[in-house]
Amino acid sequence: MNITQRSCFSNSNSVSRFQWQVTSPSITAAQGQNVRIKCKTSSSAYWGDRLSWYLQKPGEAPKLLIYRATSRNTGTPSRFSGSGSHTDFTLTISGVQTEDTGDYYCQMYNSGPTVTQDHVQTPRALFD
Repeated sequence: MNITQRSCFSNSNSVSRFQWQVTSPSITAAQGQNVRIKCKTSSSAYWGDRLSWYLQKPGEAPKLLIYRATSRNTGTPSRFSGSGSHTDFTLTISGVQTEDTGDYYCQMYNSGPTVTQDHVQTPRALFD
């Protein structure tokens, strides 16, 4: 499967002050390989860990995978893990599966993780 980075976004009112960098714009992965998606921000996340990861499949709403940088959401398979703090974060898929195909997003937030489509910015994250 081909993995191409998509986007990071924020639900902060001051979203424009954040800059995002995705370090691996294109990855090719075979089923079972380990995949790492990195999200780097120009400003530190609130409390150092207020960053979530989402997976959006075609025609579906984004699904929360990881919150507070490292905590798995209920129902998120154990192959997904989050790491990092402040400005550097990573989503790792240990043994990627075909069903992991979709768009991957990181989100900085200052309260609860929410999906705020208005604030989607480039660069973005996509798996084919």
